[in-house]
Amino acid sequence: MRPLVMGVLNVTPDSFSDGGRYLDPDRAIERGLEMVAEGADVVDVGGESSRPGATPVAEDEERRRVVPVIDALAAHVRVSVDTVKPAVAEAALAAGASLVNDISATLWPVAAASGAGWVAMHMAGTPATMQDDPRYDDVVADVGSFVLARAREAADAGVDEVWVDPGIGFGKTAEQNLSLLQHLPELVAEGFPVMVGTSRKTFLGRLAPGPDGRPAPVEDRLAGSIATATWAMLCGAAMVRVHDVAATVQAATLVGQTGVPSP
Repeated sequence: MRPLVMGVLNVTPDSFSDGGRYLDPDRAIERGLEMVAEGADVVDVGGESSRPGATPVAEDEERRRVVPVIDALAAHVRVSVDTVKPAVAEAALAAGASLVNDISATLWPVAAASGAGWVAMHMAGTPATMQDDPRYDDVVADVGSFVLARAREAADAGVDEVWVDPGIGFGKTAEQNLSLLQHLPELVAEGFPVMVGTSRKTFLGRLAPGPDGRPAPVEDRLAGSIATATWAMLCGAAMVRVHDVAATVQAATLVGQTGVPSP
C-alpha cells in the first residue's frame, strides 16, 4: 500500500503558487477532476490563502469560494477543506467534504460533531506574522508536543480519524524545516498518521538554488518538492500534500513498492 497523496486546490486570488488560477469555480472543478485522473487520493479545497503575509478572508466570501467546488467534486474523490473558520468547515462538510485540514489546530469540535476526520497542524502565529522571526527552544520537541496534545484532545473528544502535520514552512526557518524533516520518524512513532506538506515552498528554492545562485522560483521547485515528499514518505508519513499530483503519485507508488511500512 502506497502513502496517500493530497492534491492542493487553491480557490483563491493570492496563494503563493497558483493564486488566481483556479478562482473561477468551473476552472477549479476542472482542475480537481484532473487531479483525480492523476491519482489523487484526496483533494484539499481552500478559499483563504495561508502564504506568509496573507490577510484573512471574510467568512461569507470563503464559503462562497469553496462550497460549489466541494459539492461538485465530492462524488468523485475524497475532499478535504482547508480552513480555520468553524462555519466554513461546517458548510464544507455539509457539501460533501469529509476531512478538515486545519492550520489553526482548533476545529476538532467541528470534526467531532460531524464525524469527519481532522488534521492538526502546527503554525507559529498567523500567516500574516509567522515568518517574521520564528524561534523555538527546540523546534522538534515544541512542534511535536503541540500537535500531539491537540491530537489527543481531539481523539478523547471522539474524533476517530486524527492526523498530525508539523507545519513545514508555517513559522519556521529553512533550518527548522530541515530539522523537522530529519526527525519525522519520531513523530510517526507516536501513533497518529502524519501528513507532510513541503510542495513548492520557499525554503526549497533557497536550499536548492538555480544555476545563477539565486533561489529557485516557484515554477522550478518540482525536484525539491518530490525529493522532500519522498523523504517524508520513507520516514513513514502516511500522506503528502502537493501541487504536482501526477509526479508525486509516481513517487508514492515506488515508495510503496519498497516495502517501507505505511501507517
